Amino acid sequence: MQAALKDWPPGQDVWIYGYGSLIWRPEFDYLERRLATLRGHHRALCLWSRVNRGTPECPGLVFGLDRGGSCRGVVYRVDGNQVPGFFPALWNREMSTGAYLPRWLNCNTPEGDVKALVFVMNRANPAYVSALPEEELVAVVRRASGRYGPCTDYIMETVHALRGSGIRDARLENVAARLEGAMQEDAAARAQAGMATRAATASVPAK
Repeated sequence: MQAALKDWPPGQDVWIYGYGSLIWRPEFDYLERRLATLRGHHRALCLWSRVNRGTPECPGLVFGLDRGGSCRGVVYRVDGNQVPGFFPALWNREMSTGAYLPRWLNCNTPEGDVKALVFVMNRANPAYVSALPEEELVAVVRRASGRYGPCTDYIMETVHALRGSGIRDARLENVAARLEGAMQEDAAARAQAGMATRAATASVPAK
């Protein structure tokens, strides 16, 4: 953390880039929020989650910024005077497992470019996974659940946050459509099973 801040002039405002849960759960106060495009990395479900959204026996997947392409997200401007107070919590959230690498990268916003702190995927981390086929990816997400709840909830929270911000991610929308379809099928199956159970119970003669 100190290395990342070594060139930061104390008191100067800091920009933080968000592309996943930081969009819908930043957990810090900010002075300004802008839509932003990061070049050279794309949002991907490329990180195994064995605690937060899965277990060691049944891992889930969470987002990382993998190499190539571009990513639309948001940047937050944080009051420089607040940096010493909020940075340790941010660092613990993003850097506790070594899955990401902190980088100061240029982000394009409608109001002009800013240099923001971006947590990009560390491909050397053993939890990194590259380009799972969509069918397998959806199956992993559907069955996984961890300390913070089902992996499906995490994905859909991000999808809804992106939609609410006017951001369209075609890859993620494809995954979301399959998850939404699967959830509707599961709900219909549960309803049908419930009706069958009630019908069977009603057919048993009263004693």
